[in-house]
Amino acid sequence: MSVGHRKGSAIFSGFRALGLYSNHLPHVVRYHKRHREFYVVTAVGKCFHTYNVKKLGIVAVSNALSGDITCLTADRMLVFVAHGTIVMAFARSKEVVHIYKGHNAEVHLLQPFGDHVISVDRDNVVVIWDVQSEEEYLQLNFDKMVFAVSAIMHPSTYLNKILLGSEQGGLQLWNVKSNKLLYTFSGWGSGVTVLQQAPAVDVVAVGLASGQIVIHNIKCDESLMKFQQDWGPITAISFRTDGHPVMAAGSPVGHIGLWDLDDKKLISQMRNAHATAIAGMTFVHGEPLLITNGADNAIRVWVFDAPGGGGRLLRSRMGHSAPPTKIQHHGQNGQNVLSAGQDGTLQSFSTVHERFNKSLGRGSINKKKSKKKGLQYDTMKLPPITAFASETARQSDWDGIVACHRGYLIATTWNYQKTSMGAYKLEPERFHKDRGLNVHATAVAITSCGNFGVVALSTGHIDVYNMQSGMHRGQYGKEKAHEGPVRGVAVDGLNQLTISAGADRLIKFWKFKSKELVHTATLSSSPASILLHRDSGMLAISLDDFSINIMDIETRKIVRKFSGHRGQINDMAFSPDSRWLVTASMDCAIRTWDLPSGCLVDCFLLDSAAVSITMSPTGDFLVSSHVDDLGIYLWSNNTLFNLVSLRPLPSDYEPPVVTLPGTCPAEDLDSPEDDEEPSDEMIEYESPEQLGEQLVTLSLLPDSRWKNLLNLDVIKKRNKPKEPPKVPKSAPFFIPTLPGLVPRFAVSEGQNAEEQSKIVNLGILAQKSDFYMQLEDALVSNNYSSTVRLLKEMGPSRIETELRSLAPEGGGSLDVMQSFLRMIGYILDSKRDFDLAQAYLALFLKLHLKLISQESTLMDEASKVLGPLEETWTHMQMLFSQSLCLLGYMKSALL
Repeated sequence: MSVGHRKGSAIFSGFRALGLYSNHLPHVVRYHKRHREFYVVTAVGKCFHTYNVKKLGIVAVSNALSGDITCLTADRMLVFVAHGTIVMAFARSKEVVHIYKGHNAEVHLLQPFGDHVISVDRDNVVVIWDVQSEEEYLQLNFDKMVFAVSAIMHPSTYLNKILLGSEQGGLQLWNVKSNKLLYTFSGWGSGVTVLQQAPAVDVVAVGLASGQIVIHNIKCDESLMKFQQDWGPITAISFRTDGHPVMAAGSPVGHIGLWDLDDKKLISQMRNAHATAIAGMTFVHGEPLLITNGADNAIRVWVFDAPGGGGRLLRSRMGHSAPPTKIQHHGQNGQNVLSAGQDGTLQSFSTVHERFNKSLGRGSINKKKSKKKGLQYDTMKLPPITAFASETARQSDWDGIVACHRGYLIATTWNYQKTSMGAYKLEPERFHKDRGLNVHATAVAITSCGNFGVVALSTGHIDVYNMQSGMHRGQYGKEKAHEGPVRGVAVDGLNQLTISAGADRLIKFWKFKSKELVHTATLSSSPASILLHRDSGMLAISLDDFSINIMDIETRKIVRKFSGHRGQINDMAFSPDSRWLVTASMDCAIRTWDLPSGCLVDCFLLDSAAVSITMSPTGDFLVSSHVDDLGIYLWSNNTLFNLVSLRPLPSDYEPPVVTLPGTCPAEDLDSPEDDEEPSDEMIEYESPEQLGEQLVTLSLLPDSRWKNLLNLDVIKKRNKPKEPPKVPKSAPFFIPTLPGLVPRFAVSEGQNAEEQSKIVNLGILAQKSDFYMQLEDALVSNNYSSTVRLLKEMGPSRIETELRSLAPEGGGSLDVMQSFLRMIGYILDSKRDFDLAQAYLALFLKLHLKLISQESTLMDEASKVLGPLEETWTHMQMLFSQSLCLLGYMKSALL
């Protein structure tokens, strides 16, 4: 097929996303009666996740929508989500069962209401839907200038009634069955952001944009109490229901205030519960547990068991709160991906299960001071990590990760086992006196033994440090390794060579131990980064002109050059066998280059450019992180479980745009159009009977069918029975068959052994076989194809019997013997079944050599066969000798 019709990537298909837990939408808590368990539902992009509250383990992931979810709610049976103008109902937290269409603007509020669901859009239209029939039950239109709906709630025990809050500050109580406005509350001079039912009937908590919380009795229209929060508008409200009269309120800065409703005072503050606004907050019914989520990609469960009244973190699920900057596999099993984010944290995500995820924390200049100051006012925090290197060899003994930070001179170490920042900060002494210089670390590497870390600087210096002690162990070059910033550094697998690339367009090879310069290579353009595949010695160099060079560090020559990217190359990854180089650039393309052939074999586009990529050491996944995206995405390698044809892509190839995978594998929706398109999977090759007429082809018959033809007499002698067979007393259960591949019954004319005549019937012996008759016919027609086919179906014993019967004393004739020799000539001329022709001719000569030598007609026919036989064998023998000679030279010569 034409590669232009390819629907996606031939090699990689989207598998799932890691590290996504929550976005800015409030979560929903549901109770499952049969399981007797609480579940929390959070929206993540185009789908939603369901976690159990007990362990925060993921229970279900919904099917993905065509766009991001804009609103989320749930009742006892269904989860309702809004996407644009459409509202959908999901059953079993998985598949869509109802779709509600009718809004003309984006839906931003949803409220389940018994057998109905209420939705509010940005045009201020309130629609009440019948859940089962998917039809509009009622529609309410409000003037945006007078009453812009901003919150919605169903007061407990109020039959058929809903309470609406507005941006203007007023509240309205409606009876949706009679379509009547029952009461209007004047409000408190500030927009309503949250409406929450209190544990007491008729009492509602109203959260305002001014930061005020009003506990209001809607039956008497009286305010029972008011609280003021100083952190901005109220984002969420929840009440404890386990016997403690406590209300929690969330704020846009991530703080939570806890208020005692009996004493009407603030009892505790939970500062920095989230790094962003508190999106959703729910006290678990009857338990001292508070569930919170926020746009910082975190779900947290807090337990209230301390005497002070505040909550402590019980369990959490969190990813990066800002997009990842660099990802890399840690270890050789391919199960852990280290990820550094713009939020300053270093985290480890497991491809097996979320319970193995780790957070190594955030970089800090001084940990103790950071803890005292708190997250909000921490001046000790380090900038985000730009590059890091990790090794598992000695990670249980000391730090196994070294990292450099954006615009920062000091490189840091991290400990994977302790899941924390390491003991040392690697800083060269040469800059101690003048720290005001604009010098920063640009690249790092760690040796395969885990003992040494190499740090390159923007000044051109490259330093070596001991990872155990953190001590400086030397530098490369007398003063500097490069004139200008170092763009990349790598150490080979045996600690023999250190390779550095500088902005001065030089690649330098240094002896690792003695720091001596061994070789310098000049590039056509400044390198942007380098990547070394230690096992194969292949060094990938991305250049500023968007091209890629592959250098062999043994010969120190550039062996491949690739061009095609139209933007800065962000990252590169080798496959474990170093056959492929996968590259990602700012042109939103991910390209796979085949190094042996030097061709581009796969390319696909994404909506957002990949910032960093890494290939699993086991080769099963490609992992990518993207611009303005918090997730880490897994792409499965199709070549491990499918036959995939990797043909070179043409220069005018237009890559397809592929969507990022969701948090669960996407369902394949079969459509008739897809079936018509030819697939790019490799069609299993069926070899023809003969590849070419000039080639000599052997038969596909097993060796046992022709190899033992000359030794049949020896085999028969060995298998000679020791005693005569015993005559059965009665007829056998199975009817005896004649020997041969095609089963045929041997039907006797007599009824039993006594009635059969023991006199030999010469007429039966003289009966002609099918093979004999076909040889006779072929003497006239000169077509031996069916005769050869018949002979190939026979076993060795049957073949010998047939060839014996060709002689006149066996009931045959000289004409049939001549026809057999012609058949051998036919096989040799066709150059097929060369091994069978040799075996059949050898047996024929062994049986009838004396007769052939006496008959001139047979001698003439045999000489005709001899010509093509000798010619073919001589040619083949010459080819065999040439190949054996070349093989012997390759084995013995010192290359």
